[in-house]
Amino acid sequence: MNVLMLTDKLTMGGAENYFIKLENKLTGTGFRFYSAAGGGELTDQIAHKHNFMELSRKNHILNIVRLTRHIHKQGIDVIHANSLRMVLYAGCLRGLTWKRKVKIVYTKHNITFLEKFPKLFSTLMNHWVTGIITVSEYEKRVLVQYGVKEEKMTTVYNGVDLEKFPFSEKSQLEVFKVGILARLSPEKNHSLFLDIAAAMKEEKDFQFYIAGDGPERVSIQEKIQKLGINDRVTLLGEVKEPHSFIQSMDALLLTSEREVFPMVILEAMATGTPVITINKGGISEAIADGETGMMVNSHCVKAFCEKIFSLKSNWELRKTIILAARRKVTSNFSSTQMVTHTFEQY
Repeated sequence: MNVLMLTDKLTMGGAENYFIKLENKLTGTGFRFYSAAGGGELTDQIAHKHNFMELSRKNHILNIVRLTRHIHKQGIDVIHANSLRMVLYAGCLRGLTWKRKVKIVYTKHNITFLEKFPKLFSTLMNHWVTGIITVSEYEKRVLVQYGVKEEKMTTVYNGVDLEKFPFSEKSQLEVFKVGILARLSPEKNHSLFLDIAAAMKEEKDFQFYIAGDGPERVSIQEKIQKLGINDRVTLLGEVKEPHSFIQSMDALLLTSEREVFPMVILEAMATGTPVITINKGGISEAIADGETGMMVNSHCVKAFCEKIFSLKSNWELRKTIILAARRKVTSNFSSTQMVTHTFEQY
């Protein structure tokens, strides 16, 4: 069986890291894997460059022409699309290569614009896509409500490469480091993170760190100035080694307006950094409040601050959460399990 994996671009992000992980690890008797994506900073991490095609980020017609030839030349049986745009690509490609009867598998990583029109979205999924991989049970339930056929869907959780995100013992230090690792975009709600830092600015033994880059960078810098927390918040920009950043934190916050199932919480759980997260999407399938992390049910500054204080002040609670989180990731969310279950969908 010959499989072609597609994604929009290889910039830093959860879906893109998932693509890289599969490209690096998917090997098996009777399978041959090819990949294609727009460029980005993750391109260098492609392991099988002889089977990789870099796509244009703008010329979609050229991409379709090149991919059509590629499907015929390599005898592609399955297209694995990792974005809604790539589903649309795959539909066109299947029409242009109809004699091959190519199957389409779609991993749904993010909330898409087409979900504003549930009937249109479900029609597209039910008629164009052979199988859908959801990254949480929560997301599967949402798609069923839209009208997507449940028998088309299988949940395959995101998986952490436990070698790249090794466990690290924490020690009790005088300064408690609180971090966030996310694209600087509106849905990640860095504004709340800054409000939390401002609410705790009289507490001298806390420091806050923002890792990532994106369109909200200027507004975040302006709010840091406005709140007078320059000495408490450090804006790091894009980090090349996310595992090192996560390991260096005493707590990692997730303040998003919306989420499906973010990889960063699993990476933090793997490295031994406790997570304090908003209860969105499928996060509760990994985080149980007070057991494998800390959960907040609303975007409430006070509630987040209370969770941070409880982790800082209760060393036994921190150790319990850290060890339970690592066990949970190892047993349920390893990249090996993700790859095995993805094979089954092909």
